[in-house]
Amino acid sequence: MAILARSVSLAALALVAAPLVAVTIRAGGLSLNGPDLAALRFTVLQAGLSALVSVALAVPVAKALARRRFPGRSLLITLMGAPFLLPVIVAVIGLITVFGRSGWISAALAVAGLPGLSIYGLHGVVIAHVFLNLPLAVRMILQAWLSVPSERFRLAASLGFSPGDIARHIERPMLAGVLPGALATIFAICLTSFAVALTLGGGPRATTLELAIYQAIRFDFDLGHAAGLSLVQTGIGAIAALLAWRLAAPPGFGGGLDRPFSLPAPDGWRRGADVGWLLLTTLFLMLPLAALMLRGLPGLAELPPSVWGASLRSVLVALISTLVTVSAGLILALAVARRDARGMELAAVLPLAVSGLVLGTGLFLIARPFVAPAQLALPVTVLVNAVMALPFVYRLLIQDARALEADYGRLAASLDLRGLARLRFLTLPRLARPLGFAAGVAAALSMGDLGVIALFASGQEATLPLLVQQLMGAYRTEAAAAAALVLIGLSFGLFWIFDAGGRHVQAR
Repeated sequence: MAILARSVSLAALALVAAPLVAVTIRAGGLSLNGPDLAALRFTVLQAGLSALVSVALAVPVAKALARRRFPGRSLLITLMGAPFLLPVIVAVIGLITVFGRSGWISAALAVAGLPGLSIYGLHGVVIAHVFLNLPLAVRMILQAWLSVPSERFRLAASLGFSPGDIARHIERPMLAGVLPGALATIFAICLTSFAVALTLGGGPRATTLELAIYQAIRFDFDLGHAAGLSLVQTGIGAIAALLAWRLAAPPGFGGGLDRPFSLPAPDGWRRGADVGWLLLTTLFLMLPLAALMLRGLPGLAELPPSVWGASLRSVLVALISTLVTVSAGLILALAVARRDARGMELAAVLPLAVSGLVLGTGLFLIARPFVAPAQLALPVTVLVNAVMALPFVYRLLIQDARALEADYGRLAASLDLRGLARLRFLTLPRLARPLGFAAGVAAALSMGDLGVIALFASGQEATLPLLVQQLMGAYRTEAAAAAALVLIGLSFGLFWIFDAGGRHVQAR
């Protein structure tokens, strides 16, 4: 097991390090011209604004969810995780349908005699990132709220604390511990959001570093320039990932008696404010999805035949990359759970510091002298998707793997249960639920990826997200919306199959 874990960790490190070395060698320097500096400024600006707006809006929404009990609350909290699994290109189509020049809001403004909206540019990129990351911020902050022992609020009530006193003595210290980490995490995610910049940005004033790398390779074929931009992108991503890790500190309220969580729920204007925040957030999250369904359903009967071939390629890529990343994540999680293996843990989380497009650029540089990059489009996409999903899979497995080792490790050793027998009779049955969930997340992320495939693929190797983007670029919006519905169905279908399968196995 130790040899296998070391091999997996070395392979993961090599898949990250080798492309970065190729990029460094090809760059030959870090000279940036005017457009490059503009792309750098826009990248940092849009990521910073997106993180600030997402977290600022998430605080009152998380507080409302923490202190209110109502029918459908659990469903609404579950909904908060959906955009993380939603393919980015699909989310963009839904947002364009609602906020675009011909969207629902512009049509309503036209009836009132007001000018319509444009979603393209900085504000459009920020809106898309808030749509995708607001639910993540809500879940992070809500979890911090729920982690405060209920005894703290009981003590506050016995002392006659007002809502302002509770906020000053309990909630603000808690937020001071969780908000910096949430800001850094969402900032890091927004730095590498290629599909949003490709569809809603792209102009001279709305180009990110990721989009500049793509343009340097696909349109200018300036590999040295693309490599230099990749180094800058990696440096910023590494700083953001380090901040996200360092700033994610627990608030330090101590332990409790594990009593049911009970946060005071004041009446009056605060109740109205909570209801308003929850309604606005639900509308903001659901309207684009509803618009996409209404727009795409009529076009399902007239989908181009290329959709089905692209769908098959996407499913195959997702299944293979899921098998690779879940196997690697399980091996590393079990190895780290049995011993304090910092090197293996580093191999599992290192991909957070780089973007898929940067890895794809490095692999492009490595493969080009030997084979046409288009011939490796799907294998490279599988590898990059597996590497980029590894940190998420590892984080979803490590806690359960440690609990498994603590509860059954000595018993398994005393029974000499090891190898395939231990995997079959102990590991897989006990970890079926987190394994199924991790596999579902990895499959959904791979299905929606639009990064490396856009760099490598020609028309014959296009996956479904790339085909949706191409249909949008050709102004075939109904066909794009219908293809996006197919993509949603496949993404959530794969997630449900893996997640439900894991829960079914563990329940037996």
